[in-house]
Amino acid sequence: MPHVPHPVEILRFNTCGSVDDGKSTLIGRLLYDSKSLMEDQLEALERSADITGGGRINLANLTDGLRAEREQGITIDVAYRYFATPKRKFIVADTPGHVQYTRNMVTGASTANLSIVLVDARAGVIEQTRRHIYLSSLLGIPHLVIAVNKMDLADWSEERFLEIRDEIEGFIPRLDAFRDVKFVPISALNGDNVVERSKQTRWYEGPTLLAHLETVHIASDWNLGALRFPVQWVNRPNNPRDPKLHDFRGLGGQVAGGIVRRGDRVVALPAGLKTTVKDIFTHEGPLREAFCPQSVTLCLEHDIDISRGDMIVGVENLPGQSAELHARVCWMHARPVQAGKKYFLKHTTQTVQAIVTALESRIDVATFEAEPAPVQLGMNDIGIIRLKTARPLVFDGYNFNRLTGSFILIEQGTNATVAAGMLTAPSEAVKADYTDFAI
Repeated sequence: MPHVPHPVEILRFNTCGSVDDGKSTLIGRLLYDSKSLMEDQLEALERSADITGGGRINLANLTDGLRAEREQGITIDVAYRYFATPKRKFIVADTPGHVQYTRNMVTGASTANLSIVLVDARAGVIEQTRRHIYLSSLLGIPHLVIAVNKMDLADWSEERFLEIRDEIEGFIPRLDAFRDVKFVPISALNGDNVVERSKQTRWYEGPTLLAHLETVHIASDWNLGALRFPVQWVNRPNNPRDPKLHDFRGLGGQVAGGIVRRGDRVVALPAGLKTTVKDIFTHEGPLREAFCPQSVTLCLEHDIDISRGDMIVGVENLPGQSAELHARVCWMHARPVQAGKKYFLKHTTQTVQAIVTALESRIDVATFEAEPAPVQLGMNDIGIIRLKTARPLVFDGYNFNRLTGSFILIEQGTNATVAAGMLTAPSEAVKADYTDFAI
């Protein structure tokens, strides 16, 4: 059987915070000090020193690849970088700090296991800090690190560090979202407490940032208790030169939750037909079992009608099935949303028409209070809405499964992505149903 890396071997994390808090520099420092750079990257970094670093290596250039980013010293686009240590592999997203790029931050953080929110030790907790902590909780990111940066410019003051920690700890319990929160005093520019421990913070007894990233427990982050397999395509090779493939019919897609094994009884939704998993394939060969987030092809015992957009689930812990949806959204477009507007809604592997039937509330990020019945939601607003789709969706609550509980809204005509949404858990009244398949 082929070896497939287990999800705990890879940590996905993002950096966020206000403008010029040092997000790109921090990632550059992680890559540089962990010796994760190739020779050509080091050479390019040294060549760019005289242009953007004043003769000093500018670590932010490792992620800020756009010319506009380097000229202004800010991050605009989301940049992904990959590195590894002997203990773990990492995928990191460097996201922008500007309020106008909140939608970019949501995009970069949507698949993260952990979020690093940087706080400038001099400025302390500002509205953008609260916004990004709230967004991290909204996106269901289970692990949070507050990196208090530029401690060297605050004279390595323990009192200042504790002041920032106490202020954040004062409002984080209201979010009721994170499994663990870690505070680390750092200087990204100089490398203190990033990879190596700093002699400047003898009062700090916790791990360095990299040590925490290497050891944070993420084995329970994936939902492995309820099978969810959105069908992406039906694989019918119909190869006349290979008799074995002549009648092959497999269902390709990504396991969005749970574990699927050969011989498991499963349900095909929305039809509600029950059958058995006969085989599991990858491009490397057959498997006895597959788990989230592997991409595989399933072969079923019975030749039932299944197509793209359908979902294979376990016979227990069934998802919801309804055309009436309740969701929290982050609005990403300059054109605001109002009740009555129509959009395309993309959920897992299907796209349906949808109409916004009501705007229930808008969240004040400064206070986390809800403003009831707003007239509209503008760009970067976060609110709660109700939707009605052209046909029922098979879905979970976002807190239960981030893949089957999320969606995007697409503007008809322009195909612009206008919102990212997180679905509320379905009620028992809309739980999916099924019947045994009759041969």
